[in-house]
Amino acid sequence: MPAFTFGELFCGPGGLAQGALEAAIDDSSYRIVHVWATDIDWHACETYRDNIFRGRGDGRILCGDVRHLDMGTLPPVDALAFGFPCNDFSIVGEKRGVDGDYGPLYKYGIKAIRHFRPKFFIAENVSGLKNANEGKALRTILGEMAGSGYRLTSHLYRFEEYGVPQTRHRVIIVGVRDDQDAEFRVPSPELRRREDNSCRWAIETPPVRGLANNELTRQSKAVVERLRHILPGQNAFTASLPDKLRLNVKSVTMSQIYRRLEPDKPAYTVTGSGGGGTHVYHWSEPRALTNRERARLQTFPDDFVFSGTKESVRRQIGMAVPVEGARIIFEAVLNSFALKPYPSVRPNINPDLT
Repeated sequence: MPAFTFGELFCGPGGLAQGALEAAIDDSSYRIVHVWATDIDWHACETYRDNIFRGRGDGRILCGDVRHLDMGTLPPVDALAFGFPCNDFSIVGEKRGVDGDYGPLYKYGIKAIRHFRPKFFIAENVSGLKNANEGKALRTILGEMAGSGYRLTSHLYRFEEYGVPQTRHRVIIVGVRDDQDAEFRVPSPELRRREDNSCRWAIETPPVRGLANNELTRQSKAVVERLRHILPGQNAFTASLPDKLRLNVKSVTMSQIYRRLEPDKPAYTVTGSGGGGTHVYHWSEPRALTNRERARLQTFPDDFVFSGTKESVRRQIGMAVPVEGARIIFEAVLNSFALKPYPSVRPNINPDLT
């Protein structure tokens, strides 16, 4: 079988794509070849182009609103991926689901599935998708995918179980076209390469000094002083802070506000949204992590260089899929098409939702 040509909607900086690049099985003819990708974020498109296509003239990146994308101008692909925007499914925010501004964008993934008829697709979203609109959102999305002629395997992946040094939970839906012999199974966490998934190991092995995207964030004296009173694992609301350092915010106890990492555990979830106080904070130094340290928690390789301002890079990293988690999933897909066995577990999302 020739390599799978691959297209991606809502590609972001390329976490899924980098995982696909790193995926390798015993039969080297089963691999992913990136053909095109699209996203609305200009800096993310630059990052994807420079790292995934790496100067290849045949790789095409389109930067623009998916609602204005003419899919007829894109070459056909054997494989498709889309991590449709999660804003309306996240546990943070209004949780409007498919009724929000971003929730309906999944339909462009469905449109791409029906247009390109890929042999398989991978769709990704936050764990909140399971319960959005009282479960109706996921049921609707799965129904449209299955109705497009695909066998689905849906699973809530807890990526820290797969060696990712971060507590990150994502719904991943793998669809295999009905006329294909491949039977995708959820890969077992025993396929992890990393035994130590502590944030200390990830950030310090090897040191990040001298790497790209490693600029320190300027911390005010008040923030530095506040962090000196917060122990590893604590946040601004659970620590014993002097009155002058307490946050004057009513009815807000978000666990990530000025929360310091626990060095011998996976990090808490790296996010791409939010302002001051949610940047992920070092366990011993009174500062936020650098973007390179955040990228380490997302398992991007050190030679993966992000384009854009420091804030843009922070957002790109936070919105990405962990590379190591994506690699394991893509290798399971490739082994499924090669009809090769691999350790697997039962999916934890009811397949009868459709």
